[in-house]
Order: sequence, then C-alpha cells, then structure tokens
Amino acid sequence: MSSRTHIFRTALFAASAVGSLSLAQAAIAQAAAPQADPAAAAAPQDSEVADIVVTGIRASLASATNAKKDAVAFGDSIFAEDIGKLPATNLAETLNRMPGVRLNRDINGEGTQVAIRGLGPSFTRVLLNGSQLQVASDGGTNGGSANREVDLDFFPSELFTRLDLAKSPSPSTLEGGIAGTVNLRNARPFDKPGTHFTVVAQGQYTDSNDRISPRGAIVASHTTDTFGILLGVAGVKTKTRVDGFESLGYSDGNLGVGDPGGNNFSWASVVPANAGHGLVAGQPVDVVATSGLTRDQLSTALIPRLGRQALTQGDRSRISALAALEWRPSDELHFALDGLWAKSKRNYDRLIMNWQVRNSGPGTSAQSTGGMIPIDLTVDDNGVVTSGTFANSSFFLEASQFKQTTKFWNINPSVEWKPADNLTVNLSANWSKSRFFREQPTWAFQTAPGSGVDVYYDNTGQGDYPAITTNVDLNDPNNGLWEWYRQNIALVRRTTETKGAHLDLTYGDAMFNVKVGAAYDRAQRTIRAYDNSPAYQLSVCGAGCTGDSGSIPTSAIPGYLSPGSTTNFGHLANGNIGFTRYIMPDFDAIKQATDYVSYRDNAPETRGAVTGGATGDMDEEVWGAYFELNGVTTIAGRDLHINTGMRYARTRQEVIGPSQIGSQIIDITSRSTYENFLPSINLTYDVMDNVKLRASASRTMTRPDASQILPGITFSDPSALVASAGNPDLKPYTSDNYDIGGEIYTGGIGYVGVSMFMKNITGFTVTQSQEVSFGSLNIPFASLIATQQNALNDRSLQTGVPVSDLPITVNRPINLSDLKIKGLEVTWVQPLDFLVKGLGFSANGTYLDQSSSSGLVATGVSKYSYNLQGFYENNGLSLSLNYVWNDDAIAVNRPQNGIQNASLRSEARGQLDMSAGYQLPFFNKALRLTVDALNITNEPIRTLFEYDNAPYSVYYPGRTIMAGIRANF
Repeated sequence: MSSRTHIFRTALFAASAVGSLSLAQAAIAQAAAPQADPAAAAAPQDSEVADIVVTGIRASLASATNAKKDAVAFGDSIFAEDIGKLPATNLAETLNRMPGVRLNRDINGEGTQVAIRGLGPSFTRVLLNGSQLQVASDGGTNGGSANREVDLDFFPSELFTRLDLAKSPSPSTLEGGIAGTVNLRNARPFDKPGTHFTVVAQGQYTDSNDRISPRGAIVASHTTDTFGILLGVAGVKTKTRVDGFESLGYSDGNLGVGDPGGNNFSWASVVPANAGHGLVAGQPVDVVATSGLTRDQLSTALIPRLGRQALTQGDRSRISALAALEWRPSDELHFALDGLWAKSKRNYDRLIMNWQVRNSGPGTSAQSTGGMIPIDLTVDDNGVVTSGTFANSSFFLEASQFKQTTKFWNINPSVEWKPADNLTVNLSANWSKSRFFREQPTWAFQTAPGSGVDVYYDNTGQGDYPAITTNVDLNDPNNGLWEWYRQNIALVRRTTETKGAHLDLTYGDAMFNVKVGAAYDRAQRTIRAYDNSPAYQLSVCGAGCTGDSGSIPTSAIPGYLSPGSTTNFGHLANGNIGFTRYIMPDFDAIKQATDYVSYRDNAPETRGAVTGGATGDMDEEVWGAYFELNGVTTIAGRDLHINTGMRYARTRQEVIGPSQIGSQIIDITSRSTYENFLPSINLTYDVMDNVKLRASASRTMTRPDASQILPGITFSDPSALVASAGNPDLKPYTSDNYDIGGEIYTGGIGYVGVSMFMKNITGFTVTQSQEVSFGSLNIPFASLIATQQNALNDRSLQTGVPVSDLPITVNRPINLSDLKIKGLEVTWVQPLDFLVKGLGFSANGTYLDQSSSSGLVATGVSKYSYNLQGFYENNGLSLSLNYVWNDDAIAVNRPQNGIQNASLRSEARGQLDMSAGYQLPFFNKALRLTVDALNITNEPIRTLFEYDNAPYSVYYPGRTIMAGIRANF
C-alpha cells in the first residue's frame, strides 16, 4: 500500500469517525435536552449527483445512467445541452419529473413550489448559481405564503440549462434544507461555444376559456477563444380563467350555551319575515323539530361555511431577461458574471357568489340575516349534511380585483482560479432584490335579510361538489334584493434583499482532495399591509353600511350591476353543481363614483395582510465555514468513494412585528442568535462493475418559519373567533438523516435503483391554543373590518356577554414535537428496442411513512407517488407520455373551524401530459415542430375538509395545448 493511500485512508476514516461521533453526540444531547442546537443542510455537488442531459429522450436517460455510476451522494440533476430545451413550462414543472418530488399547484394548475421527500416547500433550500435565492412573491393567486418557499413558476425553463437536486447533503453547500437542496443554474455562453441563435415560439390554448395565448423565448450567444456573451429573453402572456367551488371549511350551528362543535353561525330563534314553509313571522321556532334531526345530530351537522361558486379570470404575464458574460484569459483563470431580471403581473377579477352561512344569525346590524331555519335535513355517519332545505338563507356577491406585480433582479459575479494543478480557488458573490405589490379591493352585495330566500342543498354525490340552488334569480340585478354587504381596500407590499460572498479552496486531485470554505449571507425581508376599509365603507354606504346614505346608496346599486357575462360556468365539471349564473359589478364605474383611488393611496398601515398572513420585517445574517474530504480508496479490491466533513453556521436574526398599542401601531423587535454544527458522510461502493451500493448519514437544519417568528397578533378571521400570535423564540428544525441504496446497471440506458431513507426531525412546531377575551388583544374595535364588527356584535347579542369579554382563541406555535419520516424510492429505466427500435420507458415511485409524538404530521406528504414515462424516439420523431400521480396528503393540520378532528386534505391526483416533436429534414435540420398537451384527462385540483363528501375547494384548470416551432441557428 502506498503512503499516499495510507494517509488518505487515515484522514478519511478519522473524518468519518468525527462525523459519526458528532451525530451520536448530537442524538444523545437531544435525548437529554429536547431543544438542542439546530443544524444545517447542504446542497448538490457537481460530482455527487446524477445528471440527465437533455438532447433527446434517449440521450437524457443515457446520460443519467452513466452519471449515476460516478455519483457519491444521493440526488438527481437535469441538464439541457441545448439552450431552451429544458422540459416543461417552468422550473417547478421540470423538477416534478424527479423521484421524491411533489408539486404545489396554483388554482390554474401550474406548478409553483416543490416539496421533497415528504416535507413541504419551506423545508427545501433553493439556490441560484449556488447562492441564496428569495423572491417576494406570495405563493400564487390565493397568496398567503410568508415563509422560505420560492415560487419557481417565476422562472422560465428556457433560460436555464441545469437543475441539481441534492437529497443527501455535502459540507460545501449552503445549509437550510432538511428535505433537500435545489440549485438552479442559468445558461452561459460557453455551455455551447460558438455563435448560436435560438428562437422558441408557441401558441398556448386552454379549454377553460377557449383562448390562445402567446409564449416564446429568444436566446443569442457568441464566444471567442477567451470571451463569451449570452443574452436571452423569455415571456408569456396568458388569458386565464378558472371555474371553481370554495367552502372555506365546514361548520355547525350554535344551539345555545355548551353546544359542541365549531358554532360559526347561529340558527334562527324566531321566525324571520317571509320565511315561508307555513312558518309565522315573529313566532319562536324549534329548529331541531324543523330539521328532522335529533338535537345531538343538528348540533354537529356540518355544512359549508361559505358554499360558493368562484370565477377567476384575467391576464397573467411574465417576462424574464438574462445576461451572462464569461472571460477565460487562460485555462487556469475563469471569470463569469450572471444577471437575471424578471417581472410578473397578475390582473384578475374574482367573482364569487356565496351562500352566507358563516356569521349568519340573529343580530342588529344591517347585514344580520336573522338566522336560517333548517328543514328536513339528512346527515351521514360523520355528521356531514347530505340534503335539506334552508329557509331564510342569504347570498352575497364578493367581487374582487387582483392587481399583483412582482419584480426580481439578481447579479452573480464569480471567479475560478487554478494557481497550481492541485489547487483551485472559487470566489463568488451575489446580490438580489425583489419587490411585490398586491392591490385587492372588494365590493360585496347581499340579498336583503328577510326576503324569503331558500337554499336547496344536495350533497348526495350528484356532482363534483354539493349542489346549491335557490328560489331567487341570482343573475338579476333588478330583482329588488341587492344591498350593500361590505367594501374593502387592502394592499400588501413585500420586499426582499439578499447579499452574500462565498470562498472555496480545493487542494488535491480526483483521488483525494480537501475542500475548505467560508460563506457570508444576509437576507432582509419586509411584509407590510395597508387597509382603508372602515373609512372607505363609511363614505360608500354610510354608518353601519345601511345604504341610506353614501356615494352609492342602496337605491342606486342596480345601476352598477349587470347579469354575469359567463354563460358556461362549470363546463369542465361533472354532474349537477347547482347555480351557474350570477350578477357582476361594473368595477370602473364603482371606483369612479366612490373616489376609490384617493382612499387607496391614503390607506394606513394595518397588522394583517389581505391574505391573512403575518406582517413585519426580518433581518437574517449567517456566517458559515466548512471542511470537506473527497476521494477514492480500495476495500476488498473494489473502489470506495467517500465525501465527508463538517459545516458550521452561525445565524443572527432580528424580527420586527407591528403591534397595536391603543390607537397606534408600534413595532416590537426581537433578536436571537444560534449556532449549528452539521456533520455528513456519503459513501458509494463498487460491489461489481455494474452494481453500486450507497450510504449516507448527516445532520441538517431548516430555520424557523419566517411568518411564525414575527411578534404580535394577527386577527384576520372574518368570524372573529380565532387570532394568531407569533413566537420569536422558535428554534430551527433539525434532522438526523440516514440513507442507504444502490443500483444495478443492466446495460445501455437501463438500470434499476433503490434507496431507503429516514429523517428524525426535532423542534417540529405544534399550535398551542389559549382562550382570551377580545379586550385583552388590545385591538380597537373600530380598526376591525365590518364583517368582524358585525360578528362580535351579533355574538354579544346572542350570548349576553359584552364584546370586550367575548372569548377569542389565540393560536401560537411552539417547538414541542418530533417527527420521523421513513421512505423508499425505486427507479427503473428500460429500453424496449427488442420490441420496437426507439421505444422505452422510465418509471419511479416513492413510499413515505411519517409519525410524530403529537399526532400531527408534516403537511403535503403523499404516502404513495409515482411517475411513469413512455417514450419513442427515432427518425427525427420524438414522443413522450408522462403520468404523475400523488396520493392524498394532509394540507393543513387539525383542528379546523373549531372541529377538533378535522384536517384539510389534498385529494389524490394524477396528471397525464404528452410531448411530441419532429425535426424538419430541411434547413440543415435547424427547425423543430413541437406539440405539448398538459392535463389531458382534465383532472381538477381538489382539497377536502376531512371527509370525501366535504370539499374545501375544487378548481378546474382544464387542458392546455401548446404548439409551436423551435429554431436553432
């Protein structure tokens, strides 16, 4: 044995022992002290992940197979050898092709965020060219995301050539992702030396609105012997329409003091005017008797809080630009400068007709309904109402406009220097800034209380969701029923700014090298909300929104309404879905008549965002350092590849949350500092030339939820029952991770791979609830929106308890729980040339099992998921069918709406996509025709309120077909 090999083995095993002892010591320390210091996760290494080179389908699989043989850590990559040829429409959709990856989708069906190996998007660290990445966007149309997630639909696939996903960490990459780390690498000129010009042009058709929208990209690059420049721009502008059903959860009615359940509304105690059904106005009513149920059944009978048809339509546009420069004055010295700019706009109108259950009941406000009277109800074994009539019901139209803009720019300079054959120096820096603004005014119109409105409710499986019908024409603006319900002016501004610098030194060669490095990263974010609803509402409809006075009194309302312009609402749904036509407002006329712009521009700051999220500022500064050993040694005549070392991170956080003190909003500041030591080791052993065994052990960390550490209280619940409090003392999540697996290579592109993993996560947050009085929240009653004021006043009237003494449930997150996730991933790639030349398939599946001491689980975890791809490629023609299926998953943990055993569940969903292309045989084969079909089987996106027949939301994104041409010169 050579002295060099002996030294390498000694150093390597010493480092392995240090890593193992560190993990063991950390585990023992956690057992003794549950709130141990958190640790950090690492990201992908070029030599440690499996590469998928995208030139053609078979070429990509061949590259993946060959690269896996050289990988050390667990992970996958997707490469595009040609610019503009990454698969799918955005980076989230591209990553969805990897095993263990699950997408969060917007209501239009487009993938936005990725979840890896059973943990949500906030547990995945996303990097851009190896540096931190934060975007100020908030998670899609419905918004509300205020954590560390990155909306990947913001980035077009045409401007990126490489995506790395590391599932087991290495010390040299940034910490922060317990689930894994994704590194996005933009195109550079020396990716393909020479002069090149690429044009991608497509038309996008969606059957949800029967419209065609443009999308495309232009990328040009030129290199000399030492210098290269690449310029690219990609854009899309889509006409969007999404039909859907929303419930905002289910609840039961209040039958009096001590009644169990959610009690989000109250039944009628006396018969309201015009109730009909032989009931005499002003007489007491026994709702138990009219319902046909027992008192126990009625007290827990669940109906939608706001059973509503929701129409979202408008424009969405995104444009991105990339500039990349490379200078290579010598083989030893390389400079690069990457600049990325992007802008996204969503301009939507949302027209939602609500069956008003939430907050309904007797009261004194102009909006008080008097309470419904249930007639001849039926319920199932879970207490979900399956049919019945609800006399004295009420509807209200909630008409909102979304004007949302996100801007992002990022600069990444980097240099690689090799002063000697065995020494490499890498230095990089990054700076980025992102701004987000959402303007969301709402005008709501209600059917007048006591106007004899019936609801006929059918939830017997007749359609995709409960059918709600009524005895009045909701599409008639002149039926004499419409009056004001409320108005809102709500704005959200977000900014994020990141800056950082990284230094990496590598000494040695491929057989043995040592890496050391240091990193500095700082991220600052601000989320601020502004609301002028009380003053605006007073000017529009007068005191109490009675409509007796104001810029648009009740008598003038019909002039601002018209029948709905959509005649085929629900055309993608199945079965009877209830009413499908309803009124719409003239937004521009209302704005002009009510001086909307002036009230918007003078909106004061408030404590809760329009999406219900927390507001405040966060400043996070991280110093990091690491050492890493990489090399190959021999055991029993076979090679053992090893990557091991330790990463250290010191995090300083300062968070500022607005808090109400009297009539003023005062910022409260909290500071914390913590350190993490993160050992890891990755091993790959060549059992045979075609058999690899892999193992990994590591400790990783994810910093606490940014929205949960903001101090102060958010009180945005329209029912005025629940408030949320931040906890600046939350500790990071930490995880001890173990992976084992391997592959058998069957020849050519074929192989079968298996990997098993386990994550032991500590510091998992649970929600602690405390009942306090409204007065103790120190929130002025006048600062609440009208819906909350009415809810408190009506509840006070019904219970006889003063408003200041009414009970409010305050939910606060705390580090109390542990979580264990165990999983299995299987991959099989197989050519079928023996049947038909060019035919083959690729398949992968994931099994996940999780358990915790609290009974709560990580959200977004599907127990089973799989991805099946069948392909044919020959004679210039390529065809690929791809089917992705995810089992159901907990979307939000229990309790929900006061129902203790109820969670929100994402229903199991599969999506079938097709991609085809044909290389034209002329113009030097520079032109390629392309056709892509997405969601071929028209699968909806469905979330359930615990039970299969209690849909929380159902959206119909429809099918999308994209056809176009790709030219490369």
